[in-house]
Amino acid sequence: MAGELEPSHEKATFAGGCFWCMEAAFAKIDGVRSVTPGYTGGREESPSYERVCSGETGHLEAVQIVFDPDAISYQALLDVFWRQIDPTDADGQFADRGSQYRTAIFYHGEAQRLAAERSRRSLAESGIFDRPIATRILALERFHPAEEYHRAYFQKHPERYARYRQASGRQVFLERTWSRKPASEARETDSDLRARLTPLQYRVTRENATEPPFDNRYWDHHEPGIYVDVVSGQALFASVHKFDSGSGWPSFTRPIEPDAVIEKPDRSHGMLRTEVRSRSSDSHLGHVFADGPEPDGLRYCINSAALRFVPLERLAEEGHGELLHLFERE
Repeated sequence: MAGELEPSHEKATFAGGCFWCMEAAFAKIDGVRSVTPGYTGGREESPSYERVCSGETGHLEAVQIVFDPDAISYQALLDVFWRQIDPTDADGQFADRGSQYRTAIFYHGEAQRLAAERSRRSLAESGIFDRPIATRILALERFHPAEEYHRAYFQKHPERYARYRQASGRQVFLERTWSRKPASEARETDSDLRARLTPLQYRVTRENATEPPFDNRYWDHHEPGIYVDVVSGQALFASVHKFDSGSGWPSFTRPIEPDAVIEKPDRSHGMLRTEVRSRSSDSHLGHVFADGPEPDGLRYCINSAALRFVPLERLAEEGHGELLHLFERE
């Protein structure tokens, strides 16, 4: 149920038009513990589906998600949300018209607000859409779970749900929109990178070089915060996962998000190793070895030159407020 929350879990609430479609999208995500369709943002104390559909209550159809932040971040949920909707439509979603089908992110706390605003800004600057982003960011006041027959509709009536999703225009729109590569995803030119990066940063990230051990910026750095991709700014590693491996390079037990990095075989120098690259910029970061501490036994051995450190007190300011929970638990 939407009201049940274990101490280690958090909530997220999104309005994306028909809540059948939004529930189906989030229910299959690893780290999501429950998804409840319902109504929020309106005036009536006990809204019903019929009243909300009239458009007179001010409520939006929405879903409330309970998730484990150690398994999936709020930022990852935002990414899923944007890929389910037309964020430029201010009057509904696809075939569903009216104020009750408008899109919104309802934040639970300041960290989520900052993350949502940063995410919306990034989407607006991405070039994916040629119209303004109409999705609002609002404080959650009260969420009303929908009637039982609306819950898990995509599982109870799979054929009917599939026909509705296709006929509404949602599926066609999403496939067409996200099959295009936004202009903003184009890599910086080589000359741009040479001008912006130091010679060592360029050699490491673009030419797969390795910096000297015990003679690099972060090998014995212990300040709380996160380490981001020096090229793209994507959050990669956190100080709470950093440990002293004795190798002379910064070492981590895991990345903040598994999808932030790509691991691939590296047969250079007559060895077989596993290279770690940044997914967002295709930068060489380092290697991962199976000689780390428990429970996973991994050591992500990363070049300092591929990273930029963001101290804990600047996380929110630099748009990484959604990662503050890592340090609250620590």
